[in-house]
Amino acid sequence: MNRSFAYGFSATDERDRLIQDHLPLVKFVVERMITQVPAYLNRDEITSSAMHGLVDAASRFDSSRGILFKTFAEQRIRGAILDEARRMDWFSRSLRDKHGRITETIDRLEKTLGRIPEEDEIAQAMDMGLEAYRRMLGEVNHLGCVSLQQTLDGSQEGQTFMDSLTDASALNPEEELEKAQMVQVMAGQLEKLSEKERLVISLYYYEEMTQKEISEILDLTEGRISQLHSQALLKLKASLGRRSQSRK
Repeated sequence: MNRSFAYGFSATDERDRLIQDHLPLVKFVVERMITQVPAYLNRDEITSSAMHGLVDAASRFDSSRGILFKTFAEQRIRGAILDEARRMDWFSRSLRDKHGRITETIDRLEKTLGRIPEEDEIAQAMDMGLEAYRRMLGEVNHLGCVSLQQTLDGSQEGQTFMDSLTDASALNPEEELEKAQMVQVMAGQLEKLSEKERLVISLYYYEEMTQKEISEILDLTEGRISQLHSQALLKLKASLGRRSQSRK
């Protein structure tokens, strides 16, 4: 029996309670994503999309699945913001082409070198100077954010990068085993990144710091943190995506 009915509350009451209790989560996610969206998507539009995501999460949430509502809602909120960005034609063909070019270069170099390439090797393979390559990383940074929501195998139901980076508790035994295996794989891939890339990923996703806070800790500009973040995700996407394909 649904918990809301057991205590004499309707499904609508339970949904409204979940929304009210998790309004701070909307603000938290908006603050983390506002630096990663284009300037023409203002704070009010981002917040509005985030609220739609929270309401959708509250309407769809099934407590019997053993997943924390906060975990479920955060992914829905992020997804709603990204959906709005897509609707407003955030992903121009030019940026998608640049994003794909970097990913393909990293994938090709890793196969050739037998390891994740360094940024100067990537720049050289793309016939670019290091600074020009870093500028391109900055341009496609917000696409890196979306890569965390994409499934490794390109399907609608597969495991996402975000699933392996977030802390989901109370899973059933089968889900718990699958998650443990994915976390182990992710840990192995993270070890292949440079020290700064690992720090950025760890501080951003595990410690939930903003890029500004990370820049202060590492004594680097926010722009450089953005570049490291984007490059790390592109490397992970190439490595994990190839692993997913090999398992099919």
